[in-house]
Amino acid sequence: DPHRSGAIAGKIIPAIATTTALVTGLICLELYKIVGSARRELQLEHLKNGFVNLAIPFMTLSEPQPPATTKAVLNGKDWNWSAWDSLDVNKGDITLGQFLEYFESEYKLEITMLSFGVSILFSFFANPQKVAERKKMKMTEVIKDITKKDLPSNQLFVILEVIANDLESDEEVELPYVKLRIK
Repeated sequence: DPHRSGAIAGKIIPAIATTTALVTGLICLELYKIVGSARRELQLEHLKNGFVNLAIPFMTLSEPQPPATTKAVLNGKDWNWSAWDSLDVNKGDITLGQFLEYFESEYKLEITMLSFGVSILFSFFANPQKVAERKKMKMTEVIKDITKKDLPSNQLFVILEVIANDLESDEEVELPYVKLRIK
């Protein structure tokens, strides 16, 4: 029935517009805190989570919980990292061999597997000839060779997932993603 459908749609559209306006306003309030706090350190307590239910006119704000952290030991020091953290490597478009050596010298870690998206760039169980070839190639060349896709010319970083072992204890160390600056 077209009249019944029109009546239902007539009630839904104002509800969607009202909810969208309310959520947008709450987001803007939080954005003002972030943009307007350039001269001071913004603490987690200053931000708010909002919960709204317009069906029973209910709105509440609460303080967000900090993200869960994972403990890693790098260079003999404890480091608690969260899903928002990354290891930033600003070495340019280095070779795969230089990347592996950097982790050994800087973090005392041996990389056992390195991936870009769903593509494995390096692994300890790979064909030794392939590994030797890839260690001489630039990281962007390795990515292009394996994924069969060019990286955009304006891309500054590549995001890599790393599985690594501590050189001294040979235990696996959980790490966040690695952000390699290639330009």
